[in-house]
Amino acid sequence: MALIIPLRGFTPKFGEGCFLAQNATVIGDVTVGNECSIWFNTVLRGDVNTITIGDRVNIQDGSVLHTLYQKSTIEIGNDVSIGHNVTIHGAKIHDFALVGMGAVVMDDAEVGEGAIVAAGSVVLSRTKIGPNELWGGAPAKFIKMVDPAQAREINVKIAKNYLMYSQWYSEPDCKPFEL
Repeated sequence: MALIIPLRGFTPKFGEGCFLAQNATVIGDVTVGNECSIWFNTVLRGDVNTITIGDRVNIQDGSVLHTLYQKSTIEIGNDVSIGHNVTIHGAKIHDFALVGMGAVVMDDAEVGEGAIVAAGSVVLSRTKIGPNELWGGAPAKFIKMVDPAQAREINVKIAKNYLMYSQWYSEPDCKPFEL
């Protein structure tokens, strides 16, 4: 069972149809929309400020979301994919965006609708990535524009896939055991 910790008067809230992996950790002032999936070893630390996640968002294995006390919050829109081992620290991620595996998105950065942050990129504080832009590198820089219809299609497909994957864990034969 996921570790859900109320803190400072805030209890995490979850919409309908969400999947939380058994070792996911969700703390404090966190609100998660409908049909989201929070995968293995993921940590959502709403201990020092607010984390708000829209509908059909998948936050993949090993990712960490955190904020700055009284300074930054996290806002994630709908149909967003957060890849494996991503760190998001006090940023805003708009609808249909994709943050690639191992990327870091720092305080007060903004990732526009349908934008893509390439795997391993470091998006510095206060960076504004526009809608449908592809950024990559460390520090991340603009690479090219992305076809809006293609970006939306890709992220809707990923969101649906992760919803399907999460449903596998509710099957009767999916029970942890010790060897």
